[in-house]
Amino acid sequence: MVELAGIGPGPFAAMLLADLGADVVRVDRPGGGGLAINPEYDVTNRNKRSVILDLKTADGVARVLDLVERADVLVEGYRPGVAERLGVGPGPCHARNPALVYARMTGWGQDGPLARRAGHDIAYIAITGALGMIGNPGGPPVVPANLVGDYAGGALYLVVGALAALHHARVHGEGQVVDAAIVDGAAHLSAMIHGMLAAGSWQDRRGANLLDGGCPFYGAYETSDGGHMAVGPLEQRFYDEFAALLGLGEAADARNDPGRWGELRAAVAARFKERTREEWTALFGDSDACVAPVLSLREAPAHPHLAARGTFTDHGGITQPAPAPRFSRTPTEVRRGPARPGAHTAEVAGDWGVPGLAPSPPPPPPEDQETTYP
Repeated sequence: MVELAGIGPGPFAAMLLADLGADVVRVDRPGGGGLAINPEYDVTNRNKRSVILDLKTADGVARVLDLVERADVLVEGYRPGVAERLGVGPGPCHARNPALVYARMTGWGQDGPLARRAGHDIAYIAITGALGMIGNPGGPPVVPANLVGDYAGGALYLVVGALAALHHARVHGEGQVVDAAIVDGAAHLSAMIHGMLAAGSWQDRRGANLLDGGCPFYGAYETSDGGHMAVGPLEQRFYDEFAALLGLGEAADARNDPGRWGELRAAVAARFKERTREEWTALFGDSDACVAPVLSLREAPAHPHLAARGTFTDHGGITQPAPAPRFSRTPTEVRRGPARPGAHTAEVAGDWGVPGLAPSPPPPPPEDQETTYP
């Protein structure tokens, strides 16, 4: 598999495929690009190998096409038209390899009025309605990091599309272009919500629904030490256990009366403020009350359940999420750390049978780089 270097969901999608066992060769640009961190910490480049090729030169383009000829999948995240202008668009790639899956990762998609506009995760999820659902009533929407757009609506849909297209290619011998747009994926994620909206069981405003914080038994509450507990006992039997352990008393009866939800929320909040996060975690730990501590990124790997499953792993001194999902016959692992740009040129040249791969060229000025992602 060939990945034309970019930032955001493209590299994450390529990492996921690499985690699953794909031999991913990342084509980095002279002078770099990517995230503004030391490449040795860019976990989204783990399990990959890197070569440096200058796509602004005929030789660089020729070497990429040599790689494409031997690849099953290509992932690129340029703005629409850029890959074509560089000479590595679907046309020349499919001319060299008709069975290639050409997977394109963008924010706005390959067509439409905004297709050539710049953007980032927050704008993509904004116009789909996803961002507008998140936050407290009366306040601005709350930004969910870049998880909903870049990674859920973007990278994961690209991977699903690429794997489906790869299956088609292996059955029929014909490749195709996969147009993975974050706006499409983020919108698709809200399918259930749109059904509820049509049925009249979802209000089109923040903090007024069962799953968006409007419900007092589906949200987060502060503890006496400034921590928080996540509460989610939606079903009656789980709620009954929650109410008993929390000691809600008669206030628990407000569950089925939305008119009293304010009263119930205040009662729940008051109880949680009486003990620390650790104390509440111990109390609810062996129950079906659907309550869990809200942990930080640094705390999460040490949680007993995640530690027992090996949800996080340490590799090269970096604590990071382990590959997912898991397989009974083909277990996954972090085989190598983040690929440093150009570090595997000779190795890839030999393994892929592309002897023309040149040593890493000197970097040009940063402003001479092509814009990637979206």
